[in-house]
Amino acid sequence: MAHILTLNAGSSSLKFGVFEAGDEPAELVAGLIENIGSPDAHMRLKSEAGAVLEDRDLSSVEGADHGGALKAALAVLKAHVSGLDVVSIGHRVVHGGMEFSEPAKLTADTIAQLEELVPLAPLHQPANLTGIHAAIAAFPGVTQVACFDTAFHRKHPFVQDTFGLPKEYYDKGVRRYGFHGMSYDYIAGALADMSPELGMGRVIVAHLGNGASMCGMKGGVSVSSTMGFSALDGLPMGTRTGQLDPGVMLYFMQQEGLSADEISDLIYKKSGLKGMSGISNDMRTLEASDDPAASEAIDYFCSRIQREIGGLAAAIGGVDALVFTGGIGENSVTIREKVCTGMEWIGITLSNDLNATRGETVISAADSPVQVMVIPTNEELVIARAAAKLA
Repeated sequence: MAHILTLNAGSSSLKFGVFEAGDEPAELVAGLIENIGSPDAHMRLKSEAGAVLEDRDLSSVEGADHGGALKAALAVLKAHVSGLDVVSIGHRVVHGGMEFSEPAKLTADTIAQLEELVPLAPLHQPANLTGIHAAIAAFPGVTQVACFDTAFHRKHPFVQDTFGLPKEYYDKGVRRYGFHGMSYDYIAGALADMSPELGMGRVIVAHLGNGASMCGMKGGVSVSSTMGFSALDGLPMGTRTGQLDPGVMLYFMQQEGLSADEISDLIYKKSGLKGMSGISNDMRTLEASDDPAASEAIDYFCSRIQREIGGLAAAIGGVDALVFTGGIGENSVTIREKVCTGMEWIGITLSNDLNATRGETVISAADSPVQVMVIPTNEELVIARAAAKLA
């Protein structure tokens, strides 16, 4: 049996999965290694049905870097996937720049192009490339495919793609790229299968997790995204600022005397829910806290989502459906309720009973003009489909 391997390398993590190759890849197992490079490196592997197959700490050697983590992942995969035969490997790559609007086979030339995009995604792109190099070393000769978070948004109209800067910068690539594209790609396909009418309609998708963004789609095509040139824009996130007046950056430099590296550390790693609350970047921890700062951070997060719903609705000419996805969007009853409360003016009326019932797809009231839905995303399946197609 031929298999597709999917890899999603973060700065200190590695998500991986194995799919049975075919016209529609079938997931067999999925795993996650966290805290790579620290003594707390840990691996978990689950079956397609959700059964835990492995749950253990990694040795200092196995968890020292992405190469060691990949070797550890392959060892457990061989133990749990009978006759493991990898014919293609799909990688999540955060930034595809202007060049890549579709998945692409990885060659020396394409890898060089991706390395040139590191300044556009300094925290994500290097980790993605590390995973690519580790996979090439482990599987020489096997087809490697890159799937891009930015690709789904490359058909934006000009007004949703540009900034109010001199045109020369747009031509150089300073434009609104948008991210989380594989998640939105999956939701667009899933929605079309569930309800072709809604799939061709005006849909706002809220991908809410430690990284959070929203996308306005029309006919299954991205029209506008809350994220822009970088993965900082739009909604506040676990540790990232979200939308920020550029004048604040000038203040940091001119009045606070912060360097570029210090500003980067502040806006990427010390802000968002973590910075505002002073407690945690984990929404579950904040929801359980009775500290007023936790409530304030949650309120700001939800207020920004409401604001973006209005802006995206204007961009796509109204709204027929609002879809929640991502770790927070799929699991937090409280956040969904807070977001939808007071949004009757745009046609959103939530059913509190349906919202509180786990596993419900449609959670809007029966008379709500806008259908509110919860659809779990599956970025790995999007990657596996691309890897199978290009194998």
